[in-house]
Amino acid sequence: MTDFPDIIRSPLSQTFTHDGLTVRVEIYKIEGTDGWTLELIDEEGGSTVWQDSFATDADAFAEFTDGVEQLGLDRLIDPDDDDLATVH
Repeated sequence: MTDFPDIIRSPLSQTFTHDGLTVRVEIYKIEGTDGWTLELIDEEGGSTVWQDSFATDADAFAEFTDGVEQLGLDRLIDPDDDDLATVH
């Protein structure tokens, strides 16, 4: 039987609402590894995961808030090709 690694969830993970849209901001890492993952889960269950990991959970959350300020939450959860090159 294979043991599955433990997932460490950041206390910065939260529900976030902006301009009438709500997402779950999930910041997590696998126990014993470096690098935090940033994932947004929209109201319909769609998931947007950043390809790059972050040194700290605070860095991941800052990336999220910067993205909301620069692009808006709607474009973070449904990016076009130009957004993918700059944000994710």
